[in-house]
Amino acid sequence: MTTNAVIRVPAPEGLSPSPQYSHVVWGTGRFVAVSGQCSFDEGGEVVGAGDAAAQARQVFENLRRCLAAAGAGFDDVVKLTYFVTDMAHMPAVRAARDEVIAPDRLPASTAVQVSALVRPELLVEIEAYAVLPAEA
Repeated sequence: MTTNAVIRVPAPEGLSPSPQYSHVVWGTGRFVAVSGQCSFDEGGEVVGAGDAAAQARQVFENLRRCLAAAGAGFDDVVKLTYFVTDMAHMPAVRAARDEVIAPDRLPASTAVQVSALVRPELLVEIEAYAVLPAEA
């Protein structure tokens, strides 16, 4: 993984800063979009049914694997979108995120509560956008 010139602005002038995300993130280079990931293991089984923390950890592991397939890592992530079936799951999701993303590297983020995900036992889905340095 190469160092990326991604700029993060936690609080543009006139906006209140948030400890949970950066308001604006940009960079130049190759764009990587990672589809929403759920807590499926390699065999397609749900990890952590009914446990938002276990699901969030598996989701971030799946995101890590997807990013790695593109030659990227969490330092390259510029945007995360969280889909949760209950906003009460967000502290567990943030805790899992904080295990893989440093507080000074927080991406832009959106959290949405949804009525359901693709399977009833799923509680969390997360998609990611990353920017990698342009190839020479």
